[in-house]
Amino acid sequence: MNSYPVPPFKPQQQPIPGEQSKMEPCPDCGENSYRGSGRLANKIALITGGDSGIGRAVAIAFAREGADIAIAYLDEHEDAKETARWVEDAGRQCILLPGDLATLTHCAGIVNDTVTKFGRIDILVNNAAFQMTHETLEEIPDQEWLKTFDVNVTAMFRLCKAALPNMAPGSSIINTSSVNSDAPSPSLLAYATTKGAIANFTAGLAQMLGKRGIRVNSVAPGPIWTPLIVSTMSEESVKNFGSTTPLGRPGQPVEVAPIYVLLASDEGSYISGERYGVTGGKPIL
Repeated sequence: MNSYPVPPFKPQQQPIPGEQSKMEPCPDCGENSYRGSGRLANKIALITGGDSGIGRAVAIAFAREGADIAIAYLDEHEDAKETARWVEDAGRQCILLPGDLATLTHCAGIVNDTVTKFGRIDILVNNAAFQMTHETLEEIPDQEWLKTFDVNVTAMFRLCKAALPNMAPGSSIINTSSVNSDAPSPSLLAYATTKGAIANFTAGLAQMLGKRGIRVNSVAPGPIWTPLIVSTMSEESVKNFGSTTPLGRPGQPVEVAPIYVLLASDEGSYISGERYGVTGGKPIL
């Protein structure tokens, strides 16, 4: 059994969107532990938010399972280059697609760039997210509310719509929801609301695309140790992050990646419209 870090952690904060290499402890994305077995051989995956955290762990796992990877990210260039290095070390191709998912043209552009490079998309992982914490409704700026929906929900809609013409039967869409979709944190009101929308969108889209042979599922992580945490939460929240879960600690990105592999693989061929929790023991309904 792996021994993962347990809080309290060193109080720390970073500017948004945060850099993984500066976190203490550094998140474990499976760089030195994930072992592949060919379950995604020669598939093509587009992963948003693939530079760090869950996105990096998924990219590493997918590559070691045999997939080529397109990584979309905002502007965390050093983190993205590090992820690409791990993908290429696995013997797979990787392209980096920086830019703001809140814009329509960028969503269309990264799909086009992926298809231009690889010819198709077999797996679309909508993982990128934005969040900020606020203690009262009045504190939430209107533009921040809209940005949260643009990045977390509208981009997902646009990417699915743009990718579908390039996805054949047997392809898979995986959206990152959250335990907040069931048990919303009041200090993450906008983020939690979007995560409920992602779960609902996923369930509806799965029914819509079933006749086309394309599966759609979502993953609902609990508290996972990623740059999003140290760049959007208070030092006290970071210090005790994940301590209230039944397992008493936050999850590491590597602990989330295997469910994405299952949902992307042919082993998950009869799984669609589902939401899978990776929560450290906190139930989702």
